Amino acid sequence: MKDYRSKYPEQFMKNLRSYGKAPFDIAVIHGGPGAPGYMAPVALELSSGMGVLEPLQTESSLEGQIQELHDVLINNANLPVKLIGSSWGAWLIFIFTAEYPSFVKKLILIGSGPFEEKYSLNILKTRLERLSEKERREALFFMTVLEELNNDQDKNTILDQLGNLFTKADAYDPLTLNTSDLEVQFHIYQSVWSDAANLRQSGELLKLGKQIQCPVLAIHGDYDPHPAEGVQKPLSTVLKHFQFILLKNCGHLPWIEKEARDKFYKILKKDLRMP
Repeated sequence: MKDYRSKYPEQFMKNLRSYGKAPFDIAVIHGGPGAPGYMAPVALELSSGMGVLEPLQTESSLEGQIQELHDVLINNANLPVKLIGSSWGAWLIFIFTAEYPSFVKKLILIGSGPFEEKYSLNILKTRLERLSEKERREALFFMTVLEELNNDQDKNTILDQLGNLFTKADAYDPLTLNTSDLEVQFHIYQSVWSDAANLRQSGELLKLGKQIQCPVLAIHGDYDPHPAEGVQKPLSTVLKHFQFILLKNCGHLPWIEKEARDKFYKILKKDLRMP
């Protein structure tokens, strides 16, 4: 993975990286929660046509991350902005837009988690089945250890190792499995995911879609263990302007996929109306 900080040293802040030149009309939002930095390749690719922000989530609560994104955008973006969120980041921008609709011109959800609990039941099972027997034992061991460790730094290391295994399981035919240049943060993952999971389980996550007025595009890989129907079916019932695109031979992160990468960027740039 390239070190994007060395290429843009003056544009890197604690919770924000920027690419290209102002005005910044686009922001890419990473997933995890607590896995910053992996959308840097997308930001860099899009920055050839316009200014792109890459906010990094540093707050350890859902409300804190919403407020942090609000502050980053109001101080740096050309509002209303186009938001592109991957995985957990797709949920975050969905929730954010429901709360701050005037801030957002367009939502693009990439590899989003399912919006209803019933669609999430087999995600872990699918991931484990795709790993080798040795990798499966390692993943189960890491998941157990995370419950027992007390040191946050150790938990960061274990979560990173577990994330690497799941990145492999999530990918169809990847160009790379090295997806980030920043350290994962377990305390952010644990706290924010608890808030988000409760929101989905209660049904409130999906209901927020009724407050979203801007167009929404969901891009999903057909090999993504997060089931596509868990995004397409629920969102089609609550969003006024919704489009869903399924990418063939594509896993959770389209930009690392050999067969889907070019088509993904073509769709993305066309939707953003970039040359």
